[in-house]
Amino acid sequence: MESENGPTLSVVVPVYGVESFLEECLESILSYPGPGLEVIAVNDASPDGCQAILNEYAEMDSRLTVLHLPTNVGLSEARNVGLSKASGEYVWFVDSDDWLPDGSVGVVIDRLVRTRPDVLIVDHAEVVDRDTVAAPSSDHLLRGLTSPINLRDRRELLRLAQSACTKITRRDYLDRVGLRFSPGWYEDSLYSHLLLMGAETIDGLDRVSYCYRQRPSGGITTTQSDRHFEVFAQYERLFDGVAAAGGAYEDFRPELFRIMINHYLVILGNKLRLPARSRRAFFRRVAADYARWLPEDGYPRPGGVSGLRHALVGRDQYFLYALLRRLYAVTSRWRASAARSRQRSADSVPRQRTRAVPGGREPAAADRQPTGTTGSSQAQ
Repeated sequence: MESENGPTLSVVVPVYGVESFLEECLESILSYPGPGLEVIAVNDASPDGCQAILNEYAEMDSRLTVLHLPTNVGLSEARNVGLSKASGEYVWFVDSDDWLPDGSVGVVIDRLVRTRPDVLIVDHAEVVDRDTVAAPSSDHLLRGLTSPINLRDRRELLRLAQSACTKITRRDYLDRVGLRFSPGWYEDSLYSHLLLMGAETIDGLDRVSYCYRQRPSGGITTTQSDRHFEVFAQYERLFDGVAAAGGAYEDFRPELFRIMINHYLVILGNKLRLPARSRRAFFRRVAADYARWLPEDGYPRPGGVSGLRHALVGRDQYFLYALLRRLYAVTSRWRASAARSRQRSADSVPRQRTRAVPGGREPAAADRQPTGTTGSSQAQ
């Protein structure tokens, strides 16, 4: 639906090193047949064939505008450049190695026109490949949102995935509060929280409208580097923003603190991110931020093993934390080995032949032989 002042929705797509995925991303957006859509693709000096693909699609569809940057500026600045050119009432940031499920653009535009929120949050799915889709992680938080609310009505929305890609935002709201993406990795940690805290109205769409591709390499979550230390600067900016708000965000501080420590511990505990030589130094930074930002009245510390990790950080006990990690690793290997042994034992038992069921009905659950099962952002 086209408004008097331009399109309803601008989709900003930063592009770098995604030649294999770019067409699928563009098709998933431009397949929307209705009016009210513009797409701003920012070629961040991609070294592969992305430029040719973008130019070809721009010739075929006038709704696509392509900006070719002469030098690589990184994901945050590429988004900012695209935002500066967007003319839509709302803006949606879509990473170029991800895609939108069929019908998502139309559903989102219809919801925006109907409820007019400052921010619309959509559910997402993490996809390893086309055959392995993780269950949506935020559906229980978005369920039941039938009209826009304020964050103070549902503070738990802060615990949603820290992703700009799942939050469609009113353009003049971003301009009014001066919110843009900061440089460095983990830029969404700052953007997402400030976005939600400052919004007067937040709506939620309990529908998977974004597919986040889990790539085996190429994203920051699978890149081992000391650049993961950049997360500390993002949270420093976040708490500086809380302080600068003059008390307007103070009641969110305990929840933000818990989220921050949880995030740090996820990075610290992932061997694909931090080099082993850097773990002790990273832990020390976590402990320093714990002491620096701990709310005067405390915070909702998690229970169980997670709560124990929080306590060890609060006491700056790296040795005990490392010991806990080793014990957990040993226990996990033992459990995995035991599960494989049970599976081998089950496989060695001859299965009963199942008779055909009239009408093609599956055998009842009690009649079936049980089987074991096993589970299974671009970095610039």
